[in-house]
Amino acid sequence: MSSLIQRVKQIAAGFDAETLRSIEIDPLRIEAGAINEVAPYLKEKQYAQVVIAADSITYEIVGRTLEEAITALGIAVQVTLIKPNPQGDVIADEASIVQLLLDIQLKQAQVVVAAGSGTIHDISRYAAYTAGIPFVSVPTAPSVDGFNSKGAPIILRGEKKTIAAIGPDAIFADLEILAQAPPAMVAAGFGDMLGKFTSLLDWSFGATEGGEPYSAEVAEITQVALNKCVDNIERIARRDQEGIRILIEALIESGLAMLLFGQSHSASGAEHHLSHFWEMEYIRLGKRQLLHGAKVGVACAEISKLYHRLAAEEAGLAFTEKPEQLRMAIAALPDETTIRNWLREVGGPSTTEELGVDAELLMRSLQEAHQVRPNRYTLLRAYNSL
Repeated sequence: MSSLIQRVKQIAAGFDAETLRSIEIDPLRIEAGAINEVAPYLKEKQYAQVVIAADSITYEIVGRTLEEAITALGIAVQVTLIKPNPQGDVIADEASIVQLLLDIQLKQAQVVVAAGSGTIHDISRYAAYTAGIPFVSVPTAPSVDGFNSKGAPIILRGEKKTIAAIGPDAIFADLEILAQAPPAMVAAGFGDMLGKFTSLLDWSFGATEGGEPYSAEVAEITQVALNKCVDNIERIARRDQEGIRILIEALIESGLAMLLFGQSHSASGAEHHLSHFWEMEYIRLGKRQLLHGAKVGVACAEISKLYHRLAAEEAGLAFTEKPEQLRMAIAALPDETTIRNWLREVGGPSTTEELGVDAELLMRSLQEAHQVRPNRYTLLRAYNSL
């Protein structure tokens, strides 16, 4: 078992044995050259029919290498290059899922290898789940915390919904490949991690005042992963293999925390609801998509700005039963300037203007984005319910 999973299990020692077993991923390889272990793993598992899911870019990064290595071991391989939408974006929607499902059925595939970043993984996990077969994760960029998630955020008729699916049987995160990812995608992964500042506050608030389920252990796992990123921001900004290892481990640890809890509260609060709101608006308008983590990082700064403003106003927290407790929690939340400076340091967008989100969309999202996940009791939802 990997040392990363052992660390998570130590914090989560109070969970039952079955739940702890559910987060085991074997193998979980985070090392230079990990891609060379994929084909031997598939051979050892005696898979005879494999589908590799990629897009035209990730196929050139890892897909072709995987295809050749797997074929060389006598395993039949089908490569499915997920087609972009009319705007040129590969998105996790009905068309992409059906495209992959048809190839799985046509080739009677026994396993899907997801070769790409977050979107390819979401398409793969849901298609594999629907087909009743496992999938294997080969990330090409440390851009999101969803590689080992069991939930698939899918665009259905223009609306983003997170649907239950499966996590990967194995993860092969090759540090040589990840360190060569575009700087914007590394910054996006860091932005996705920064979002945990507001998601953890929202979760604590929702548990205290909205009766939401809570786990102190899961919150701690997420907080430890987040702190590790902030403490090593200079290394991550340099994008050397050690910095990339710290970031991808933190992203996977955040994913393991969600697996333990069975829901995404620890990693997804009001900042994610803003991000999803912007994404759906861009789809509606036929605009090119923005990187998920880039949106989350900027949204985290905007939510922090709002929460600090509410805490500073005399009647700003009038909707809460424990205003002083909430005021203290907000005081511990990094302010917008700090968050924006961190985002700049890793080379990502730090404001809505840099992101391309206009003032009108920002204002509307701060008023309406809580409706994206109406079952979540965030501070943003409580404020807008006044």
